[in-house]
Amino acid sequence: MSFYGLPQFPNIRMRRLRRLNLIEETSFKKEDLIYPIFVDENIEGRREIKSMPGQYRFSIKDAGVEALEVRELGIRSVILFGIPSRKDEIGSEAYNKEGVIQRAIREIKREVGDITVIGDVCLCEYTSHGHCGLIKNKRVLNDETLEILGKISKTYAESGADVVAPSGMMDGMVGHIRETLDVSGYEDVAIMSYSAKYNSNFYGPFRDAAESGYKFGDRSTYQMNYKNSDEAMREIRLDIAEGADIVMVKPALPYLDIIYRAKKEFNFPLAAYNVSGEYSMVKYSSSVLDEDKIIEEILLSIKRAGADLIISYHAKDFAKRK
Repeated sequence: MSFYGLPQFPNIRMRRLRRLNLIEETSFKKEDLIYPIFVDENIEGRREIKSMPGQYRFSIKDAGVEALEVRELGIRSVILFGIPSRKDEIGSEAYNKEGVIQRAIREIKREVGDITVIGDVCLCEYTSHGHCGLIKNKRVLNDETLEILGKISKTYAESGADVVAPSGMMDGMVGHIRETLDVSGYEDVAIMSYSAKYNSNFYGPFRDAAESGYKFGDRSTYQMNYKNSDEAMREIRLDIAEGADIVMVKPALPYLDIIYRAKKEFNFPLAAYNVSGEYSMVKYSSSVLDEDKIIEEILLSIKRAGADLIISYHAKDFAKRK
């Protein structure tokens, strides 16, 4: 039997190869994972994050210990988020050379020789109002914020960061950071931009973990409308033109179509962030789901959609089973 000139059943039996398990189109390895670490300047040891079972805030010293465990599991990269001891209107602790992330980068580099350290570059954890940029009359200022993002990135590079990851969705942030790094002699420090970061409802547990909730309004004037797809392609195209080395889609699971489209349109190094809400949903449903199999299926689906790298709180659990 044929259909449109193509051979069909019974000549073609798709189950033959499934039975033999010979063909797997998508492969996934531990080296594709990036593990997030929350570093809290206000604690000793570690403290569990209640809305994210199995995740912790770490002191600066213990962040080094955690990074060593991550590396010994075969994961090559970590991304750092800081909780400072002091917040103000302009987030000045974010670019303090002795700030929480700057010290954590140095500690991790001392503790672990061969790990890629990525510093998240944003103001929401450091400002008293909780927004990702400077504020005037309850309006987030774009161009004035760029100067701060450049300062943060420079101090991260000085501390030994391999990659800076601007996440605030300010227009022109990649270009400004690239110029700042280059003129400061850090042309080898890479930029992984949160290029298509949506104004998502999946970030709630992260805001608990990083104390990054906002005091007024919302983030819809700078994070993307989740109804839009073409806009994401414009954002990614602009970041590539400004000098990004890796672009990112965030969140991952509700935006697999965006990941797929970005890879097809640009064929550029692409990361995806498997965010806190996605993680917590799995953890809270583990009584009715096979958690280990669900984690593998989720990570493989993100990779299959086109992501080269995946930031995931599941990374350690996945690596322990491989």
